[in-house]
Amino acid sequence: MTELSISTPAGVFDAIVAGPPEGRPVLLLHGFPQTRLVWQRQIAELAAHGYRVVAPDQRGYSPGARPERPEDYRISVLVDDVVAITEELGWASFDLVGHDWGGAVAWWTADAHPGRVRTLTVVSTPHPGALATTLRTDQDQRERSQYMIAWRETPATEKRMLAGDAEALRATYAGKVPRASAEAYVRHLSQPGALTAALNWYRAGRPDGAIGVIDVPTLYVWSTQDSAFGPAAARETGQWVNGPYRFETLQGVSHWIPEEAPETLSRLLLEHLRAHGEYGTTANTPSADSQKR
Repeated sequence: MTELSISTPAGVFDAIVAGPPEGRPVLLLHGFPQTRLVWQRQIAELAAHGYRVVAPDQRGYSPGARPERPEDYRISVLVDDVVAITEELGWASFDLVGHDWGGAVAWWTADAHPGRVRTLTVVSTPHPGALATTLRTDQDQRERSQYMIAWRETPATEKRMLAGDAEALRATYAGKVPRASAEAYVRHLSQPGALTAALNWYRAGRPDGAIGVIDVPTLYVWSTQDSAFGPAAARETGQWVNGPYRFETLQGVSHWIPEEAPETLSRLLLEHLRAHGEYGTTANTPSADSQKR
């Protein structure tokens, strides 16, 4: 793995790159409160299998792309960042992977640019339409999502999370993230302006428009101990994918799947990429506990 700076009209994004330059391109998007380092195990595995992998620190996490206004973190702007990054890399098409907020960006990107996204893999985060449905119909999901409302308070949220040597921020990882990784995230988000920028993703306001049904081959990985996203939204997600769809449930795993279950996630990701070597391929080889529509 090597460090890479990606210059775009929106700013400079710090990234990790690995794998042969001629390899099939894969873009990995992290969530909150993490960085590109969340994908270390998947990057190594994909690169070892010949893929060209790039994992950027997204808007607000990269110091060179850290605007101050919450409205500069609207979902349409975050999707534009994905397009700008991949254009700078020279990728006409690519496989897209996202976790947590990175998963939300991945869903919206696949909807807006289906011709460029070869395959989609989303970890933890349900389709935004499925989440919206269950926020209206499922009390459990409404309760799980209350933190999103609380985190919009500024600057109270930053002060609370960073107080006492960032005790509350560390508690977010619930002991499921390796200590060294958690410490790296805390150091990164303790930099001046970094945590506010990351929280601006929650403060940016509603999306500019509605998201549609996804047509590209999609793998969705959800875990039963996810505190943020419940089973109703996870099950509903399949209603929002028209393309080949694979839904995997990881039993007894928390929200922090890439680091808590790295081998399982890497295996599922590789299977998905191999099953859809070309856009539109419908071949699939799901495991016994896979649910597919």
